[in-house]
Amino acid sequence: MSAAGRVAVVTGGGNGIGAAVAARLAAEGAGVVVVDRDGAAARRVAGQIGGTAIRADLATPEGTATAFARAEAAYGRIDLVHLNAGMLCGEPDLVRLDLDKYRATMGVNVDAVVFGVRACVPALERAGGGAVLVTSSIAGLTPFDLDPVYAMTKHAVVGLVRALADGLHERGIRIAALCPDFVDTGFVQPYRGALAGAGQMLTVDAVAAAAVTELTAGRPGTVLVLRPDRAPYPYAFAPVD
Repeated sequence: MSAAGRVAVVTGGGNGIGAAVAARLAAEGAGVVVVDRDGAAARRVAGQIGGTAIRADLATPEGTATAFARAEAAYGRIDLVHLNAGMLCGEPDLVRLDLDKYRATMGVNVDAVVFGVRACVPALERAGGGAVLVTSSIAGLTPFDLDPVYAMTKHAVVGLVRALADGLHERGIRIAALCPDFVDTGFVQPYRGALAGAGQMLTVDAVAAAAVTELTAGRPGTVLVLRPDRAPYPYAFAPVD
């Protein structure tokens, strides 16, 4: 599948990874719908790439369903979906965890993925099949003690993708997860001090290139690891004895 002539929906597309993926998809000939809860950011990115902006709260089933219905109505179909919206929780000590922030993090990082898959699969089937890419994180595969709740949500995303892969593949839909190491965006600003000695970070352009390749030519159930010092590679899970 090529991006050219396809219709792509990118959530969390108003900045960072999402904005870079949206721009790359548009450059390759896709019609792109930029979805973000920050409507001004979505409009800015959509204006830059000739796409369509939709403001939506993806942590609610109603907001997600409406966003995908509007995207499909605008272009007549949906072929590619990048579920990329995410947020940090920011508290390493669960005893001090603010429960409202916890619920908000779960809503954006987990609920929005569940609601996103639920909303986009019927549209992809109506288009004759397609692909879904979910942004997880290296924190979804390794310990990340700076933000355990964020790590938990990203592990959950990996588990969901792997559990859905075979069933969706039978319906003509590929689903995969993207697990980038730290990316040089404003998203990691709260941890820049702690990461000062961690070495090189990924660029958003490198992540966008890998994301679009995975969306258009990947394999079902792939959990793609992105590190700054090597080519993207599928994570190999050890079998359970």
